[in-house]
Amino acid sequence: MTMINKGFIASALVVFSIGAANAALPDFTELVEESVPAVVNIEARSNGESAIGADQQEVPEFFRRFFEGPGQMPQQPRERVSTGSGFIVSEDGYVMTNHHVVDGADEIIVRLNDRSEFEATVVGSDESSDVALLKVDGDDLPTLPFGDSDLLKPGEWVVAIGSPFNFDYSVTAGIVSAKGRSFSQQQYVPFIQTDVPINRGNSGGPLINMRGEVVGINSQIFSSTGGYMGLSFAIPIEIADSVAKQLRENGRVARGLLGVGIQDVTKELADTLGLEEVEGALVNHVEPGGSADRAGIEVRDVILEFDGTPIPRFSALPPVVGNTPPGTKAPVVVFRDGKRKTIEVEIDELPSDVVAGSTGANSVPEDTSHFGVVVGDMTAEEQRATGQESGVIVRRVVGQSALRAGLRVGDVIVMVDRVNVADLDDYEDAVESLDEDASVALLVKRGNATSFVVIEPE
Repeated sequence: MTMINKGFIASALVVFSIGAANAALPDFTELVEESVPAVVNIEARSNGESAIGADQQEVPEFFRRFFEGPGQMPQQPRERVSTGSGFIVSEDGYVMTNHHVVDGADEIIVRLNDRSEFEATVVGSDESSDVALLKVDGDDLPTLPFGDSDLLKPGEWVVAIGSPFNFDYSVTAGIVSAKGRSFSQQQYVPFIQTDVPINRGNSGGPLINMRGEVVGINSQIFSSTGGYMGLSFAIPIEIADSVAKQLRENGRVARGLLGVGIQDVTKELADTLGLEEVEGALVNHVEPGGSADRAGIEVRDVILEFDGTPIPRFSALPPVVGNTPPGTKAPVVVFRDGKRKTIEVEIDELPSDVVAGSTGANSVPEDTSHFGVVVGDMTAEEQRATGQESGVIVRRVVGQSALRAGLRVGDVIVMVDRVNVADLDDYEDAVESLDEDASVALLVKRGNATSFVVIEPE
């Protein structure tokens, strides 16, 4: 019988395992060599009232007076310099980057990999998407091709090239972690989440797939220190390209407006509304005279599709609507009273300004109690404070179900189940007609936002 050396087998298995792992990892060298010439370093200079160094903090004016002695000169204005990244999208010198890289700059210098420098002008910049388009004077400049970010899948390899901490043309790689991430301050961008190491200075640089195509613009990180923490976010290139084209042609970005307030559909809301699946965007407010109002969309409708695009959750709706040209007629599929219904809407244009709302205060109670909440008619002062003329105001929250649902003192209840509530009498009539053992959806206004909450039976 042949004797086999177990130590040799173990060593061979280790070598094989290492070799197999290395074989599974992609080689980025060729991709990087082809991409780097079109990636640029951006230096933005502004003549601010004061400058903050990398290791300095600005001293508030009140304290500065104590630090400056009688014979000391006050701080003189100094130039402020910031750096970022970008990439060339046309041979004649158009460059994409982030809005926050060049915002407020008086002078912008673009440097290529071969160390050539260009002074750039801002063609246009859009804060809502964090996209800016620059122009330099050049010919036959290297460019990067665009890919399709819709085809990206979680787990797919991607590469970032940029200037983190002003280290030119640094390359980092990772995978796509998720798609369609939404942030309240930029709700019209369905961000691509990756675990690619991104740091300060990477902003505006390209996110590149394994075919050497740009699929996003690196824009944000989640970090408590300002450094890489494993959560990086990029603007899909389709969104950025659409914004850049509008900036180039019109100098501004026109976004679609449906004119509804929406919220996510929870399991409890789905059960209450009769939805079989937890999906869609629940309409909790319809702007009077707006696009949705004119078309007949109602509060309690659940938007399941917009212009052929499925809406799996509420955060998916704003980017689709926002990127729809104003004046477009689009079919909207809603769920209402147990049935799907298609409504055609003509999209309005999102105004450039946003009217802020106010929050209300409480007054003298004269109320009743249901659902574990004590409510009452609003005084004239409360109506002015809340900006709401109809509804009942929550004065106390005493039930566990109401507490779990998140109701607060000062909330205004404007609908009970399917019944609009103008005052306390309407509220009591609506409550009396309900099944005591059934969950109920209340439409609540808080500040400038409205949302449905579900109250479970105690």
